[in-house]
Order: sequence, then C-alpha cells, then structure tokens
Amino acid sequence: MQKPSTRKPRITAAAALASLLVLAACGTEKAGTDPGADTVAPDVPVTGVHWAFDSVTVAGKTTRAPAGAHVEIEKNGRAKGNSGCNHFGAAVAVNGDTLTVSMAETTEMGCPAELQSFESTLWKAFSGTLKAKLEDDRLTLTAPDGTATLALSSEPAAPLNGTTWTVDSLLSGDTAASLPQDSEGKAHFVIDKDGKVRGSLGCNRFSTTAKISGRTIDFGEITTTRMMCTGPEMKLETELYEVFGGSATYELSHRALTLTTADGKGFGAVAKPPAKG
Repeated sequence: MQKPSTRKPRITAAAALASLLVLAACGTEKAGTDPGADTVAPDVPVTGVHWAFDSVTVAGKTTRAPAGAHVEIEKNGRAKGNSGCNHFGAAVAVNGDTLTVSMAETTEMGCPAELQSFESTLWKAFSGTLKAKLEDDRLTLTAPDGTATLALSSEPAAPLNGTTWTVDSLLSGDTAASLPQDSEGKAHFVIDKDGKVRGSLGCNRFSTTAKISGRTIDFGEITTTRMMCTGPEMKLETELYEVFGGSATYELSHRALTLTTADGKGFGAVAKPPAKG
C-alpha cells in the first residue's frame, strides 16, 4: 500500500478551489417547427448543485465512490470538487445536454491504494465530452462512445451541529496530508446542538464540550477511553487530541469542514453521506 505523503501539494486545497479556469456556458440552437424559426434548447440544470459521485464505470467495470467525492459546477463554468482524497479544479462548459470537461489542477496528497485507484478511474471518466441525463436528484454523465459512465446525486449542505463528521486529512499551514496508513475512516465526531461533542479519535472514544462564537470553537476538558492503539492510530489520536483539547477556527463548506488551531495545525473532515432513497 502506498505510504502517506506529507509532501506539499503542487497547489494547496484552498488554491485548488480558488484558481480555476473560467469557461462560459451557452445554449444549443435547434431548428424550430416553424419555417425560419430557431429555438434554444435549455442547458441541463447542473450548476449550483453539490453533486456527490456515486459510482464510475469504465470499460464495463463499476467502482463505488468513496465518501466525500463530489463536484460543484458554477454558472460561470468553474468547477471544484474532491475525488475522495485530492481536491481538484476544472472548467465545465454546459451546452444543452452536453458537458465538456477540462481538468485544470489537483492537489497531490498521498492517497491509500483504494482511493488512488478510484481517483485514477474518475480522471479517465470525468473528462472531455459527456452527455447528461437528469432525473429528479440523479445525474448520469456518459461518454459519447459509451465506454465511461458517471452516476451522481445531489446532496444538501450539512450543518455544523448534529452532523457526523469523518476525519479525512491532516492540515499543517497550507499543506494537507492524508491520514496515517491504516487509520483512514476511523476518526469521527458529532457536535450536538446542546454543545456536547462525542466520537472517536481513531481508536479511543472521546467526549468534550464545544462553545461556538463566530468562526471559533472553544473545546472544554476532553475525556477519553484508554484502549491500546496501534502506531498509526496513536499518531492520528495525538494530532486530533491537540485540536479537541483547546480552541480552533472552523471553516464549513457545504459538506466539508476544517478545524485549525492558532499554530496552523488541524484536520479536514467530510459529512456522512445522507441515506439514499
């Protein structure tokens, strides 16, 4: 399995979301029923929505998307998202029921083998010309030759309180790094509406309190269980304990959350996907 990397990304996660290409969307003209009359086919309404990747199929093989994999397309043609590990930026032109995707940039965090495999599959499928089919909150993108299909569904924004947040990266200044090997998906927490915090640091359960003021969270005294943990789990717990043991600044972006201490240390987390109907 690929070892986690703390190498500074080619661009930071923040830069990946900010320095995207701009490509204006336009309509497709079609001949009208009356002689000499033209109508404009409306663009499929995919902009302004948080689309979660559900699965990607390439050459007949379907791969389920990891939690947090998503894309958001803005009306000006900029797109930003996450593959389940790395952040990415792209330009997306919407023309009727056709999307033209041009990848612009990605961060370069070291990803576990499973996430890296999905990411490679996603880049193959989410590129070039794609036909869009929208049914209720489900979006299907298909390559013209049928060799690649992406299934997506819209997801609502997640509130800070009452959401189950799963830690998916560690932060140090402008650098985001993947979690220690074999500790992925084990750390999670909930901040209840009454200010109580409970969850797992990756091995041990913990609880504390949270006082929220503006964009600052002041955590109270933290208590934990005392189970023996493996090296990677203990390394993750140490990092998280530093955040939950003091004060942190939070940033909430739809279904993504970051908590950062005054010295720039912290972590990123994603909201638990809502139950599918």
